[in-house]
Amino acid sequence: MAPPVPLLAVRGSGGTSLLCGPPRCEQHSAFQSDSRVSRCITFSRDGTLFSWCNGHNVSVVRCSDGSVASSFDLPKTSLLDFSPLGSVLVTWQPYSKTQDSPQGEANLQLWNIQSGQLIKALYQKKVDSWCPSWCEDESICVRSVNNELHFYENNDFNSIANKLHMQKVSDFEVSPGGQPTKVAVYVPGSKGAPSFVRLYQYPVLGGPTAALANKSFFKADRVSMQWNRKATAVLVTASTEVDKTGASYYGEQTLHYLGVNGETALVQLQKNGPIYDVAWSPNAAEFCVVYGFMPAKATVFNLKCDPVFDFGTGPRNAAYYSPQGHILVLAGFGNLRGQMEVWDVKKYKQVSKPQAPDATHFSWCPDGEHVVTATCSPRLRVSNGYKIWHYTGSVLHQWSVEAGSELWEVRWQSFPDGSFHERPVKYQAAPSQLGTTQATPTQAYRPPALRHLPATPSAKLHEEEPPQNMRAPVGGDKVLSKSALKNQKKREAKKAAKQETKSEPEPPSDPAPLSNSQSEASSGDPETDKKIKNLKKKLKAIEELKEQQATGKVLQKNQLEKLQKEEQLLKELEELQITQ
Repeated sequence: MAPPVPLLAVRGSGGTSLLCGPPRCEQHSAFQSDSRVSRCITFSRDGTLFSWCNGHNVSVVRCSDGSVASSFDLPKTSLLDFSPLGSVLVTWQPYSKTQDSPQGEANLQLWNIQSGQLIKALYQKKVDSWCPSWCEDESICVRSVNNELHFYENNDFNSIANKLHMQKVSDFEVSPGGQPTKVAVYVPGSKGAPSFVRLYQYPVLGGPTAALANKSFFKADRVSMQWNRKATAVLVTASTEVDKTGASYYGEQTLHYLGVNGETALVQLQKNGPIYDVAWSPNAAEFCVVYGFMPAKATVFNLKCDPVFDFGTGPRNAAYYSPQGHILVLAGFGNLRGQMEVWDVKKYKQVSKPQAPDATHFSWCPDGEHVVTATCSPRLRVSNGYKIWHYTGSVLHQWSVEAGSELWEVRWQSFPDGSFHERPVKYQAAPSQLGTTQATPTQAYRPPALRHLPATPSAKLHEEEPPQNMRAPVGGDKVLSKSALKNQKKREAKKAAKQETKSEPEPPSDPAPLSNSQSEASSGDPETDKKIKNLKKKLKAIEELKEQQATGKVLQKNQLEKLQKEEQLLKELEELQITQ
């Protein structure tokens, strides 16, 4: 049976449309494009339903044939979402008060899609955490109300089945997958007390031993919590608004790991600086972190928080795993130039390195073969449009808005897990009439007067680190990072120097012990001794420069001149020692 063709929803100033996915990217024949301006669009989790609000009503259609499943007279709707099984549609509109209703109207509404009836109307003033969270089979639904969590069972919103009473619950995250359902809860610190995240398994929510895991930490104004697909662990990115040390404009971030087995850890990162992105692999056994001052590092960790592979440094601030987990894209969007690095995760081999300048959106197609990048308003109001790529770097389809128009959102149709099987990774660019945008290697600028001379290695503003495998070899010795290797070489050099000084023949013993200043052989002439000491000092500095050059560091002009004087200094030292 042939795999399904994913749809791509496009929302802009020209209306809402559905495209049949790659490689054709044509208008979906069963869907009639809506030319009215849409405020929001969404697909159901299984991809069978599509909903949008055009400022007049909210429509729900079946993706297969475009037939209308439901329609609701809700012109002010700003946000939409489906429950996991697609039985409930959640709509939200800004909270407001009128003369007729000084208390305001219930602005969060839950609708039965099949019957079109209102299930429940609730008050939700803040847009943060506006949508209730369901477990995968919809047996449990969780909602944050006045800093506590309300649990509903079997979509019965008229009675609260359970509550999690905890002081000032700020955020929560329900685990994916089936039963048993777990929930991660964040409580911010106050009055010198630390912030903490706790994991609970429903319905055990009370008592001192109810929590599966607990992790407390300081320096947290807000957190981001991410469950892995198997619901066995949570990654918590804690952030502060201001870095009190002044090292970073973006505040300060730390990454914490919590397992449902009670294990917790602080993920040790090898470079200082902000944490740009954290992404779980779909296999739920590894996660990738992009971090550090630019050029940023990217490292894959296992569930023990040990580094598995280091991608080195580069201009990147985001990580995206393919739905099947066999390909990882490291990208630099926003204030970076849009460089994408496509990696084969199993072999840790780079597949391609395309560029998508000015891109503000990136997402994987559910087939794991294609991606879409888009330049959307209001992030950028010029050059709006989207491109559909093959992961080998080929551009298969490109579309730009007309002059005076804007693109606001593009979104792939969702599919259940297992709808698309993993295919072998290709390294040869897919055929395309639009070609590829592989980044060409750039060279340092050379003035015209120097271009006839042979090229010399130039000093770089940042020393780039190459990728390296961090897995422990068969012998069990741990692979060291580049900085650790440098420190190890320095220690070994110091140890060797000490051994050389010890192995030098000691002068004949005198009745009186020699002091440190007298331990070196003296010529009897203070001026000669001083010259010998200065020459040895210069030769030692040259040896250190040689070691730095051997590690790959590019030396400056004055340092290279020092190396050229080594023979002359040795000759002078030999002459002075002969005359002693």
